[in-house]
Amino acid sequence: MHIAILTFEGFNELDSLIALNILNRVRKPGWRVSIACPSATVRSMNGVVLEAQASLKDACDADAVLVGSGIKTRDVAADPELMSQLKLDPARQLLGAQCSGTLILAKLGLLDGVPACTDVTTKPWVEEAGVAVLNQPFVARGNVATAGGCMSSQYLAAWLIARLADVEAARSAIHYVAPVGEKEDYVTRAMANISPFLQGEHVG
Repeated sequence: MHIAILTFEGFNELDSLIALNILNRVRKPGWRVSIACPSATVRSMNGVVLEAQASLKDACDADAVLVGSGIKTRDVAADPELMSQLKLDPARQLLGAQCSGTLILAKLGLLDGVPACTDVTTKPWVEEAGVAVLNQPFVARGNVATAGGCMSSQYLAAWLIARLADVEAARSAIHYVAPVGEKEDYVTRAMANISPFLQGEHVG
């Protein structure tokens, strides 16, 4: 089970790395989570340099793909050569995007007729792409999910774990990373956000 987190130049550390950490709380044979980039290294919006663990082609072949955000996402979305490499397919993959990453899914035509979540800065760009934006942190329809706000990465991660492993694994992962003294609150909130969109679906 390979989960790829698309991470581009100027990426937001909270999107890619929180999801990476939570998803790696699952201890299941064959479970693999990778930072997938268009180049050998990428530099974050705050100057943190990451080495790619997977290529964009690897991501296109993955079981699930998360698209993180960043300060250069509009440039990515406007780059035909780069976008043409993103052959994502919700018929065979779980797809998730956060904040400006939602713009990538919108431009790829993967949100046609599907309302989405994103951050307040990206909202008008996503709407320009013909996608209705909801005022909530997380939404999913079928195999496609979107989230809005940096800290909503926990909801995308929990949704993926629930779909690819099981709900208890999702609860356990959130419980582990939640602040001491607030663990049950965090678990309850996370599950309340993703449970309406699970509907008994499980592909693990």
